Amino acid sequence: MSKRITVAIDGPAGAGKSTIARRIAQKLGYLYIDTGAMYRAVALWALRTNVALSDMHRLEQLAKEANIEFVSANNSVLLNGEDVSEAIRAPEVSRAASEVSLVPAVRRALVRKQRELGEQASVVMEGRDIGSVVFPDATVKIFLDAHPDARIGRRAGESSLAPELIAQQINERDHRDRTRRESPLVQAPDAIYFDTTGLSVDEVETALLKIIRDRTSNGKERTQ
Repeated sequence: MSKRITVAIDGPAGAGKSTIARRIAQKLGYLYIDTGAMYRAVALWALRTNVALSDMHRLEQLAKEANIEFVSANNSVLLNGEDVSEAIRAPEVSRAASEVSLVPAVRRALVRKQRELGEQASVVMEGRDIGSVVFPDATVKIFLDAHPDARIGRRAGESSLAPELIAQQINERDHRDRTRRESPLVQAPDAIYFDTTGLSVDEVETALLKIIRDRTSNGKERTQ
């Protein structure tokens, strides 16, 4: 049996984690796991069941009880068997997820689920605490970053919001991520720092695939 590989990709908002992690997982035939989607799924469930975002005990229960699955075939996210891939991207869910992710008990519950997923298959997992907390012994750790202007520009290209508002949102998110008590955003000491500023998605993918293959024995592209 081949050894399971864990690729941990961390970094701030707008660094390109989701896009590149999804592409790398597809190339390598690994399971792609967007940990941010897990917090969004819990937030969606809380909104649907009218759970107050200040009710930490109930939020912890939802995080523990949520059955969150990732389907590689169509990059979908399932919550309790329902495809919620689009629902979790709604603005109100994004706002709620930011609050839900600050609850220590929710983070601990979802970290357990993330580790369980990583024990079942080779994965490319992206988030903000993967290499530092979830998988401190990950096979490959990458910290993806970019200049703030580049990060703002990328988000502006995906949104109809004014660049000034996007800049404010990213700055606020960075502050929350880096200063929270539970699992703050940090670069793991043994993570490879990679700046994506000025690079195309293809260029970033090529560079990261080389890093991964240099550090693994079975990082070959999946044959079609």
